[in-house]
Parts: sequence; structure tokens; C-alpha cells
Amino acid sequence: MTKAALENYHARMRRVLDHIDRHLDADLDLSTLSGVAAFSKHHFHRQFGATYGLSAHRYIQLARMKRASYRLAFRDDANVTEIASDAGYEAPDSFARAFRDCVGQAPSAFRKSPDWEPWLAALEPLDRARSANMTFSPNDVVVRDFPATPVAVLTHRGDPALVYETVRRFIDWRRAAGLGRDIAATYTIFPCDPRTTPPDAFHLDLCAATIRPIEANAQGVVAGMIPGGRCAVLRVIGSSENLERPALLLYRDWLPSSGREARDFPLFCQRISFYPDVPEHETITDLLLPIE
Repeated sequence: MTKAALENYHARMRRVLDHIDRHLDADLDLSTLSGVAAFSKHHFHRQFGATYGLSAHRYIQLARMKRASYRLAFRDDANVTEIASDAGYEAPDSFARAFRDCVGQAPSAFRKSPDWEPWLAALEPLDRARSANMTFSPNDVVVRDFPATPVAVLTHRGDPALVYETVRRFIDWRRAAGLGRDIAATYTIFPCDPRTTPPDAFHLDLCAATIRPIEANAQGVVAGMIPGGRCAVLRVIGSSENLERPALLLYRDWLPSSGREARDFPLFCQRISFYPDVPEHETITDLLLPIE
């Protein structure tokens, strides 16, 4: 198979994932999905499994469960019955059984106190399939000036698997402070590499842009600053659960060939649009490498 033919094949498969993400509330049968890819419906299920390592049915189920879990953990715009209906279940008890089988907790228990490690393990095949579609090139990197930005900061310390619990605390603080995502830009600062940092030494900073004074609070949010300066910027469109591949491109491929030097401030990102506010393949995250 030529390179062009292979790229065309994978582009047709990416169309399927995009269609699934955009139509999670619809009837996503094999006939429909094979038609999106323009493949024979008699072979599509094997082609999907060979490409992504799980069946199309399992992919759809995990995608619906992921959206449901985000709404349970990070949103307060719907009750469990509404979330069950949006996930394709007519009866809440059917949804509860499926959710428990997937992530190990009932929906109501997950909403109150998520157990993140089983959740991450359950959704890993989905995130692996999605990240397989993401390709980056040094030509995608642009250099721009980033303005000095005062921020509210909540630092996560410890096991990376538990960072979502810190995210929940930060969301609670932002809601109480009136600094929603539509008002204050959202950043994450990555002072260490999760691949090489022991879990007990891992930390990152969750940030929301604001010039307001930060009052003492139970969550531990404090005032901080992202310094201004020139940055290499790589836009990531799609899942931002794991930014290691685009970060690797910046450090391994772009920086050495650019002749630039990294500045004394960590890699960070700005989260432009959010899942599940938009389908996951439409989320936008700018990854910024500070340079001299």
C-alpha cells in the first residue's frame, strides 16, 4: 500500500470516529458507520477492530460512558435520569448497571465521589484509539508573543491519576468565584514530566486568568502569574487527555531544529474549547513552549 493510499485509508477511519463523536445520541449501527467510511459493511467491523484495537460497538459504548461520566463529575446541568437518556438508555437502572460494569461505581456514587483509577483504566482503550488518529508536524508550530497573564492557581500534588479530583475542586472554586470558562481563560502548567517523575513527586498547576484579588479559600487557590514572552505554539485539535505526543514533538523535533533556546518557565497549555461542551474531536488546546 502506498503512503497516499494508507493516508486515505486512515482518513476514512477518522471520519468514522468524528461521526461517532458528533452523533452519540443517534443510532450508530454498522451499516451507518461503514457508509461514513465508504467501506463494505461485511468487513467494516474487522477493519475497525484491526485499526483501533476494539470493536465499533465497544468504542461507542465507551464514548457514551465517558461523556456521561464527565457530566456526572464536572457538570451540574442534568440529573442521572437525563444523563441516562442521553447515553441511549431508556431506563435509569439499565444505565446504572452498564455504568457500574464499566467504571466500577453507580452513577450517583461517581457523581458524589469518583474513583478515578478504575475510571482511567476503563476508558484507556477509547483514549488510545482517539490518540492514534492524532498526527503532528514541526510545520504545525507557530511562534507568537504571549502576554503576561495574572492567574488564580490550584496546584495538584501527587499521583497523576488523581488530578481529576483537583480539577473538581478547582471547578467548585471557579463557580463560587464567578470565574467560569466563558469569563476566564483556562491554563494548565506542566512543571514536570509524568513519564519520568515518581507519582509522589508529580505536580501541575491549574490556572484561570484573573486580575481579581484571591481571597483565602478552602480549596487552596492562590494568586500567580504566567510570564509574558515568546512561545512556540502547537495547536492540538481533539482529545487532550494526554499531551505527551505533541510535547514530544516540540522538544524532540521542533526545538533542536529551530535554533531556539527554551526559556526558564515550564511548558503550559491554554484550553480553548472543552469536552463535553463540544464533541471531543472538536476540542482545541494550545500547547505553549516558552522560548528565548
